[in-house]
Amino acid sequence: MKITFNDIVAKSQTLSKKVLSVAVAQDEAVIEAVAEAKKKGICDAILVGDEAKIKEIAAGMGVDISQFEIINEPDVIQASLTAVKLCHDGKADMYMKGLLETKDFLRSVLDKEVGLRTGGVLSHVCVFDIPGVEKLLFFTDVAFMTYPTLEDKVNIIKNTIPVCNACGIENPKVAPLAAVEVVNPKMPVCVEADELTKMNERGEITGCIVDGPLSLDLAIDPEAAKHKHIEGRKIQGDADILLFPDIHAGNLVYKAIVHTTKVENGCILTGTKVPVILTSRSDTFETKVNSIALAAVVAHEIKKANA
Repeated sequence: MKITFNDIVAKSQTLSKKVLSVAVAQDEAVIEAVAEAKKKGICDAILVGDEAKIKEIAAGMGVDISQFEIINEPDVIQASLTAVKLCHDGKADMYMKGLLETKDFLRSVLDKEVGLRTGGVLSHVCVFDIPGVEKLLFFTDVAFMTYPTLEDKVNIIKNTIPVCNACGIENPKVAPLAAVEVVNPKMPVCVEADELTKMNERGEITGCIVDGPLSLDLAIDPEAAKHKHIEGRKIQGDADILLFPDIHAGNLVYKAIVHTTKVENGCILTGTKVPVILTSRSDTFETKVNSIALAAVVAHEIKKANA
């Protein structure tokens, strides 16, 4: 049976309630999403920012802001540092961007004193529930890592496995994508995909099945895999994780799906101490709520792994 975002929300409701820390929370779209997440029982929230503006926006929306703790910090940079410190100190389980520039938000994530560094690589994963595709698809990296090296790709896979686990996929199939499914020595992407496969076979990448290089159709379409008669491959159109060769390929596919298909998705930044919700101004209300729910189940997975 296909796992959907309704299932992810339902799972988040069965876990111990998580706390979301929001940096510079005086943003209508963010307050709307956080209020919905609270209503659905996904999480509680601490709103850090200009208290007067937060209350004014909430009143205009008809949102009962008294249900949230507010920390008054009108300065944008200081608000981000205050909000991320809540996660750093274990007082919050997830971190979300409000009304501030992405570069400033990421500076808080990477702050050496109060940030969320773990010593590893940070990467972005987007979870897609696409009509006609009989499973969730995990796209990585489509928004953060620009030109990942072979070592980066190993870390991206390792960052994405817990996200799959949190969504109920225990041994995800990883497809390192390329234009073709053969190892062409003149195409570095294919060579690296083959090396990732061998590393998985040698036990250097665990908790998943890696099979590449694979073209996109062979990774996600069982009929394409059947008609092309690919044999001896561990993935036959049933990949879970789509590992893109660079940010251009990933971002183009991501936006083509989002803007042409009725799709549900949620995105988080991984490789951090807690899940980071880095949504775009153009993301829908549903995507923001889905991202909070995704972060909540991943936060539980992280805590379980570190227990």
